[in-house]
Amino acid sequence: MQAIIDFITTITNWAWSWPILIVLLVGGIIITVRTGFVQIRHFGFAMQQTFGKMFNSEVGGEGTVSPFQAASAALASSIGAANIVVAPSIIFTAGPGAIVWMWVAGIIGQATKFGEIVLGIKYREVNDDGEYVGGPAYTFKKGIGGTVGKVMGFLVAFFFMIEILPSITVQTISATGPLEQLGLSRVVASIIIAIIVALVVLGGIKRIGQVTEKLVPFMAALYLVFGLIILVMNIGELPNALSIIFKSAFQPQAIAGGSAGGLFLQMLKAGAARGCYSNEAGMGSAPYAHCTAVTDHPARQGLWGIFEVVADTIIVCTVSVLIVMVTGNYKNPELANIAVERAFNSAFGQIGTIVIAVSLFLFVLSTIIVIAFYTEKLGEYLFGTRFGKVMRYVSCFMAVLAGFVSFENAGVFLDFTLGLVVFTNMLGMILLSGEIKELTDEFFNDPKYYPGAKSKK
Repeated sequence: MQAIIDFITTITNWAWSWPILIVLLVGGIIITVRTGFVQIRHFGFAMQQTFGKMFNSEVGGEGTVSPFQAASAALASSIGAANIVVAPSIIFTAGPGAIVWMWVAGIIGQATKFGEIVLGIKYREVNDDGEYVGGPAYTFKKGIGGTVGKVMGFLVAFFFMIEILPSITVQTISATGPLEQLGLSRVVASIIIAIIVALVVLGGIKRIGQVTEKLVPFMAALYLVFGLIILVMNIGELPNALSIIFKSAFQPQAIAGGSAGGLFLQMLKAGAARGCYSNEAGMGSAPYAHCTAVTDHPARQGLWGIFEVVADTIIVCTVSVLIVMVTGNYKNPELANIAVERAFNSAFGQIGTIVIAVSLFLFVLSTIIVIAFYTEKLGEYLFGTRFGKVMRYVSCFMAVLAGFVSFENAGVFLDFTLGLVVFTNMLGMILLSGEIKELTDEFFNDPKYYPGAKSKK
């Protein structure tokens, strides 16, 4: 058994070092170019249609939940504990300059997620319950078509479902931490979390949307408000911190010893990887939530994909890394995994510790709720609506399981199956990038959808 684990570990480490990262970045660049740099040229319009209409319930078109409810569900999955713990870790492993490449990858990822959602909306269906469903599996089956499309659709759904199920258990184990600090055993904590997840997930996408549209803004605001206070408290250090970040991005020799070329590649890879993985762009997860949205055109809902990456990578991750920089914690490698927590504790004492604990719990809980929904939709695609509903209960069971197992080697299998999902999803996205371009042009060249189109005639 250990030999098998070692073999999978070797393959996985190799795949996630450069190959997957290259596929994500190259695919994102292709979509960026084919859409005419949609995330840059139309950034203002995208923010006006998303941030500006976040709580607007008056939307046209067809769908099951509001655009923001769909986006908040997808965002609940991507904003997780990694935004607080893992994002700042790139400073310690690759230097402050890696942050710049995290931002660059995030900008590229905006186009990728935009494209995923656009295709998802185009090829979505109405299931037996009268709800809109869609995602990469549906997109490849109908968009690519034939045997190739069906096989790709099956693989991207099957591997993703296999990855999510144990991930629910692993995420639940992480979420039990704050509850264990209150004196609860891990078994009791996992059962409590499973009950909360069940109360939400068993209500379907409408209840999930109703919960996440309130939970996501609250948990993000809680963390960001306290984080911004820390930045204001250390505002005098901010210019120097930004200077170090940008100088280090192009002067890798300032990080540590070794060749400048090797250090630069290490820095670029670490930053780009964090930028890609933090927002799930390219993983094909977001469309399963977004395809339920009421919208009048695929590209309009696609703008929420740009919004998600901005909120996740550009805002939340950036606040985390800047906190580490301005407080000087980046100078102490021993704080690699607790640098943000230490900053909160130093600034606010016990209150800071509580805020971090609550933020981590809510970030992870929201992720569990949404990936449980993804499991249902994946099961529904593979084996029908009834099977999908059964997966709701399976997901809750996987949360309970967190109280009884350790899943020591789960990370290896999770990364392996997720790698298969990313490769399949990005291959399909590249093959269908022409359709993303057509839908993007259709939207931005029609005054009915985009007011700015009038000035182009």
